[in-house]
Amino acid sequence: MPAASPQPRRPRSGNRRDESARLAVLHAADDLLVEHGFGALTIEAIARRAGVAKQMIYRWWPSKVEILLDTLIEDSDKRLPVPTEKPTAESIRGYLRDLARFLAGDPAGKVLLVLIAEAQHDPDTAKSFHKRYLGPRRDQEREMFARAIDAGEVSPRLGPDATIDALVGPIVYCALTGSAIPRGLVDALVEDLLRPRSN
Repeated sequence: MPAASPQPRRPRSGNRRDESARLAVLHAADDLLVEHGFGALTIEAIARRAGVAKQMIYRWWPSKVEILLDTLIEDSDKRLPVPTEKPTAESIRGYLRDLARFLAGDPAGKVLLVLIAEAQHDPDTAKSFHKRYLGPRRDQEREMFARAIDAGEVSPRLGPDATIDALVGPIVYCALTGSAIPRGLVDALVEDLLRPRSN
């Protein structure tokens, strides 16, 4: 019996995956999305780019959305981690600046925006997106804010979830609409919503 994964972050089906083939599929999906968009992204195209059999992809992933979610989860963990050390107003500010850069210039940021858009009209995408990415990340962000509040580093004007929405929402909206994210936006949001206490 196969050992249980300590962190079941993706659907499991078929035989154990070859790591090099798995990474080839994730990179191919990421590249093709940036080059051609979500509508033109197909399992066939991913298989050709990755140099693997289409049947192998279907054994491991039920849809292209699940492939994109795998790329997003792995890339976010590496390039947009939620601060886990003692959080301060400055570390939260840094996280939001990293989010703005991630959405504006990182291929994985494009994956995030595409999945947000796709989730608006596809209930299956919305369900998987919330379960596998948005929910776990929101838990991490909520914990970050709770520890910052407990340490007296910030004094939010709203509750934790409303604070996260109010901080992240304008950044994501600018990225979704193709607008440049104003340089002073993050600073204004942090100063107004978190009211960090001066030392």
